[in-house]
Amino acid sequence: MLTLKILYDEAMPYGSLFFDELGDSKAFSVGNLNSEILKNTEALLVRSTTKIDQRLIKLAPKLKFVGTATAGFDHLDMDSLEDAGINVSIASGCNAIAVAQYVLSAIAHLSNVDDFKLENKTLAIIGAGQVGSALSGFCEALGLEYYLYDPPLQDAGDPRAFVSIEQALACDIVCLHTPLVVDGPYPTLHMFDNQRLKNLRPEQYLINACRGEVIDNSALLALFESGHNLNVVLDVWENEPCIEQKLIPFVRIATAHIAGHTLEGKARGTSMLYDALCKFTTQVNELQLSAFLPSYDKPHELKSNSMQAILDLCLEVYDISKDDRVFRAEMAQSNAFKEIRRNYPVRREYSAVKIVNKDSHANIKTHEIARKLGFDVQD
Repeated sequence: MLTLKILYDEAMPYGSLFFDELGDSKAFSVGNLNSEILKNTEALLVRSTTKIDQRLIKLAPKLKFVGTATAGFDHLDMDSLEDAGINVSIASGCNAIAVAQYVLSAIAHLSNVDDFKLENKTLAIIGAGQVGSALSGFCEALGLEYYLYDPPLQDAGDPRAFVSIEQALACDIVCLHTPLVVDGPYPTLHMFDNQRLKNLRPEQYLINACRGEVIDNSALLALFESGHNLNVVLDVWENEPCIEQKLIPFVRIATAHIAGHTLEGKARGTSMLYDALCKFTTQVNELQLSAFLPSYDKPHELKSNSMQAILDLCLEVYDISKDDRVFRAEMAQSNAFKEIRRNYPVRREYSAVKIVNKDSHANIKTHEIARKLGFDVQD
């Protein structure tokens, strides 16, 4: 069998462990791709920071497989790749759990700061794909009242119950998890324009962890500057990384497009590309991600039998307020958006965290909720 020439982004966790198994693999740094590096490359594995367009494809005459270790693929020129006959693999849903946990952390933090009980709130999930489905699973585990809005999935025959946009926007917490769609019957570009933003009630919460362009940032800023009161959480922004920095003081939680940046989410993207390459090369899939992930630092214990104990546990694992503070401090000095993302510290998902029952004050039901959220509950 001929050795496959593989080039992969150095930012992919466990890249060498996975891809060395499949051929002659080498890591590359973003911005360093040139004709000399690409001329013999047969499989190019990237993250969203590398744009694959017609120009780059021409520099890689032997290229036959392109994979992105991200859920999004805006950075891939799909038409040019198809025209060149190049096989494409996308790590769809690799960070869905991470993004859903980001949203839950945001809500848990705001419930503490604003002193509201989450069980008394209704949630709208706009976009019921991978992330929206993960978030709805969390809502089910917690016993929360939630509503799904996703007309494309509804039209496609998805059996879940969906509501109208009016019903969704009546909810207390509105979570955005749509792709960016520019045209067609259900565009999401500036889905939240001036009028829709203005119609939100002052006590509502709007969380955007999908695409920055789903909210018209200029309209949002204008409303804030006119004295309009809105509770907004932004992980994604228009024109990243050159975002509208005047928005930052107005939003309740501000972060640098890091919602999906857990170790598991990134590594899952690597693992999914390994699986895709195995299939492409008809090699046996022998490696599992679980073999590489490190153990978490310490076990946790549920402090009591309550919703608050569960939310406190979620914030122990991921305290979103720390990311918010870092973002505000760094962005106040300069536009450090790229650097914040590049230097983002290791964050773990609930699945890495063991919950011990010994001497626990929580009952079986509370431990079962934790298990449904993904925690490793020890019997």
